[in-house]
Amino acid sequence: MHTSTIGLWALAAGIVSAKSCFNATVEVDISARNGVFDKIKTPETNLDATTFALASAKTGGNITEEALSGYATVGGRYNISTQYCMPKNSESGSHTLQILTHGMGFDKSYWDLPYHNFNYSYVDYVLSRGYHTFSYDRLGIGKSTHGDAKNEIQSFLEIEALAELTRKVREGSLEGVKKPSKVVHVGHSFGSAQTVAMSAMYPDLSDALVLTGFSASIASMPVFLAGANFQQANLNHPPGCPSTPRPSYSSGYLVNSDIGTNKFLFFCPGNFDEGILSYAEQNKQPMTVGELMTMTGLPTSSAFTGAVYVIDGENDIAFCGGACSYTTDSSASIPAGVKAVFPKASAFSAYVHPNTGHGINLHYNSTAAYKQINDFLGAQGLISESHEHEARHHHDF
Repeated sequence: MHTSTIGLWALAAGIVSAKSCFNATVEVDISARNGVFDKIKTPETNLDATTFALASAKTGGNITEEALSGYATVGGRYNISTQYCMPKNSESGSHTLQILTHGMGFDKSYWDLPYHNFNYSYVDYVLSRGYHTFSYDRLGIGKSTHGDAKNEIQSFLEIEALAELTRKVREGSLEGVKKPSKVVHVGHSFGSAQTVAMSAMYPDLSDALVLTGFSASIASMPVFLAGANFQQANLNHPPGCPSTPRPSYSSGYLVNSDIGTNKFLFFCPGNFDEGILSYAEQNKQPMTVGELMTMTGLPTSSAFTGAVYVIDGENDIAFCGGACSYTTDSSASIPAGVKAVFPKASAFSAYVHPNTGHGINLHYNSTAAYKQINDFLGAQGLISESHEHEARHHHDF
């Protein structure tokens, strides 16, 4: 077995008959130039979290600059929890792999939601189109290594984790993961921001980018931060389980306070199943103060030369202030403004998905969004050879 993989790959429990999924913990040796935020204390109580949010949302303020005392190289060996999926009885021909990076408030299950027998699963949809998928819990989140919430688990180190995972996948060094012919990086929200940054730092690691729940505007971030009403993850309890703490996170790992804030951040009223809101609240994941202070300090332009697709829910609060079709500049929409970030992209398209909030995958019309994404990828020739032949035979394109 490759030394970077711990334990045996195991067939995931509860998979549907159309796919085979395998879970593994992958070791990555990474380092990054992180910010040292010694001018601010790590929030330890819920009231501390409120104080942090107030400082972050202040008009004209910059908590990152105010807290920064310098920079330091941070790194080591970290465990990343991953899931690899392929169509059941997949042929041995070349295939395109989609690497999926979740956003804040979620773990890798965002891409393969078990709710209502996986009817919301992005993974299931793309496997039906012939792709393979590789999802993972971002560093610090879920079953991946947790770390110091202020000076360690920051955007920069997480981007290095994504890049290293990609290298291992592309070179075929992860046991059980079939070496792909092409790789598409798909992100959501903060995962999209990390995907953009990785493409700027390492433009040759990807063949195409899909950015969901993302725009080049951060004007609405104070609204998003205020709407979360942050609490300490280790003091916040799942609904109906007041005596049961969430997974062990140290101080500075913050979650939105309750189901009402979850709805505000991620959902479009009237266009989702109330049960999936309860599911999202029950399974919500934290964000670190280090992430929150570094998410706006990432590269704003990329020399990436592949295809780029941007899709936002029409009512996305985080990146559009709830109105993605609105714009005051020359762009057709707020998501369309991302084009300026990729001046060398071989193809670019932006789409506003109707009746949808920030958490696209959680809405009634999620699979319609998946079709938009994968129709674009198919038009760029990013599809497995066997499926491309089958699709042409059935005149799917």
